[in-house]
Amino acid sequence: MIDTYLTYLRDVRRMSPNTVESYARDLAALSAFAETRGRAVDALDRRDLDAFVRHLMASGLAPRSVARAVACVRGFYKFLAVERKQDQSPADDLRPPRAWPALPKFLDLADVDRLLAVPDTSTPIGLRDKALIEVLYATGLRVSELLALKAGDLNLEEGHLTCIGKGDKQRMVPLGHQAARWVSQYIAEARPTLVTKRGSPWLFVNARGGALSRVGFWKLLKAYGIKAGISRELSPHVLRHSFATHLLDRGADLRMIQVMLGHADLSSTEIYTHVIEARLRAVYDRFHPRK
Repeated sequence: MIDTYLTYLRDVRRMSPNTVESYARDLAALSAFAETRGRAVDALDRRDLDAFVRHLMASGLAPRSVARAVACVRGFYKFLAVERKQDQSPADDLRPPRAWPALPKFLDLADVDRLLAVPDTSTPIGLRDKALIEVLYATGLRVSELLALKAGDLNLEEGHLTCIGKGDKQRMVPLGHQAARWVSQYIAEARPTLVTKRGSPWLFVNARGGALSRVGFWKLLKAYGIKAGISRELSPHVLRHSFATHLLDRGADLRMIQVMLGHADLSSTEIYTHVIEARLRAVYDRFHPRK
């Protein structure tokens, strides 16, 4: 039934491949837990599921990851109940542990400037990497959205791009002049030397002309962060957070940031207001004579 449920998520619910992959891992963990109890997954009761949640927490999994697993388990058993024409499932009121919201990590402007200065733009790979990082910081795209871009998705003259986000929702995001300039230079000078005779539909390609992978981009960004002397571990999401935080810090409307990030709910974007509040408090505590 697990495979049937994953197929349902992919083909009917149209969940992203990354989400389906995460759910597959959670259900594999549930299946392994059921084996330790000598029971089939579809035979577990509420007491078993509570024990599974405690097992996840005891294993050191982050509260947010446990919450995702609980949501997955609830959905799976609801699917089973519908298939079996049952009114209830053993996971109907299963609850995750309370997760305290963590403030997003972001870079300051000096860090961003140092990072953007690292790629060697005299080489095709360095020019590609410069364009990649410029676009990521200029748009706040998710890494999957960035690497799925095709040349036709960008309007460099008008300064915007179109991407497909979660739930196959299309959105338009502004693209700054600097990013547009580096992408134009990459397309003109570097991409033709990387793409083979077969061609490639993707805007950003690897050294063999194929699609650039998430892991490959993650590794190169981390390496550039080390070269730039950035102390915190760098990831594509840190640059996404930096994009949103710097916009909000300069007075951008929260709802416009929500649209650019592709958040379905404004509450997902509101966490950036906590970043600003925390920074204000830090400045106050540091400088006010009667703090």
